Amino acid sequence: MENPPDFLSVGVPPRRIAIRVREGTSPGVFWLGGFKSDMKGTKAVALHEHAAKTGRACIRFDYSGHGESSEKFEDGTITKWLEDALAVLANRAKGPQIVVGSSMGGWMALLLARALAENPSLAKDAKLAGLILIAPAPDFTEELMWKNFPEEVRKEIEAKGQWQRPSAYGDDPYPITKALIEDGRKHLIMGKPIQVKCPVRILQGVLDPDVPWQHAMKLVSCLAQDDVTMTLVKDGDHRLSRPEDIERLLKTVDELAAEVSA
Repeated sequence: MENPPDFLSVGVPPRRIAIRVREGTSPGVFWLGGFKSDMKGTKAVALHEHAAKTGRACIRFDYSGHGESSEKFEDGTITKWLEDALAVLANRAKGPQIVVGSSMGGWMALLLARALAENPSLAKDAKLAGLILIAPAPDFTEELMWKNFPEEVRKEIEAKGQWQRPSAYGDDPYPITKALIEDGRKHLIMGKPIQVKCPVRILQGVLDPDVPWQHAMKLVSCLAQDDVTMTLVKDGDHRLSRPEDIERLLKTVDELAAEVSA
């Protein structure tokens, strides 16, 4: 049984963001989860346990509307979740951080890196040492959702304000709101060069049904000025949570940590 989380108040009106911090050596690991996932998922827990074995610092948290944090999922937007991530980084992280972002967390990691590249004072005690992006889904609300939705789904979102999307990862559908789609357009990053000013490592499943590997390739082309390596996993799915996938992730963390510490 895990210890209860710590909580951080973020935004106006305040949201209670659940956080678990493991103190340790740097560079620390800073986890950014995916859409509708939480910090008790397979990859997040594996990173925490690996950090405990290696003595490394590790931070996990749940976006508002996710896991143990407050608020309703359907009230969430990219703006709010990015604000959550920035607040946790600024208030809990110290020193160099390897940011590990899964799916939507990959978009969050890129937005976080861009915000800090433009204004390092957003996180006075922390800085980004590198990014590890697992099936990264930047711009997913527009490129992977809205543009691919059938016309009747778009009309339902416009008319009713949301659509209940069936989930391949659980019994219950989850709401895709008009607010999420419209807010996502404020954060689109794939149409122009992106510079995050730190090494980037991408792990992408070729058999991913949610984020096609071509989407990750497009991202690589946008990161032309940074040190980027992409690993394509031929039989990999979207989650990349099998034992061999976890082993690959942890090895990538160790290799990047050694590289940025050299």
